[in-house]
Amino acid sequence: MRRAVTGGPAGASGESYHKSCGEPNACSAGQRRAALRRRHDGRVSVPDADPAAEPVAVYDAAGAVVGVATRGEVYAQSLWHGVGGVLLRSGDGSRVYVHRRTATKLVMPGLYDCWAGGVVGPGEDPAGTAARELAEELGVTGVPLTRLFNLVYDEGAGGLRSHLFAFEARFDGPVRHQPEEVADGWWMPVPELRARLADPVWPFVPDGRMLVERWFAERDGAGL
Repeated sequence: MRRAVTGGPAGASGESYHKSCGEPNACSAGQRRAALRRRHDGRVSVPDADPAAEPVAVYDAAGAVVGVATRGEVYAQSLWHGVGGVLLRSGDGSRVYVHRRTATKLVMPGLYDCWAGGVVGPGEDPAGTAARELAEELGVTGVPLTRLFNLVYDEGAGGLRSHLFAFEARFDGPVRHQPEEVADGWWMPVPELRARLADPVWPFVPDGRMLVERWFAERDGAGL
């Protein structure tokens, strides 16, 4: 999942970011992000840009969209925002794709996660966010998403406050990492993931841990 970043004003790269879509706010969040990316050999590459200047949909505590702010403002001011994430499972459901964040990430570098996800942009539906992030981070496209549940992640004043929208996808094809964000990844049997998460020392992202623990609880309740 995408986390807090800090940074200064947009600068030259931010200006070209808007110009690629015409006037500022003249295109969707997905189009603006696409303008920052170029594809090479099937992978998504992100040129230098100020991530703190990226526009993000602002939510209220009840989960309604109430405005727009930059990513830097959202985290600096502990504004509520949305995050769409996908749990990628093998076709038979027996394995989950786990990845490790790159050591160069501004926040939570090197931690493990099993959700491909990111912040919801202005005018973007959480399902669209989830599908976009699955394509960007793991190179998986054209697969249907199944909505799982929503959770609230609240670290309190001064911390992250987000509405988490969880989805699931099944896939048996090749996974292609976005090198700026994913250092490594592999398929992990569900029982092994459960065992690893039972160890609080295992360096796993906290919001992702909360989501997958809820997923385990629902599976247990259904006798799966």
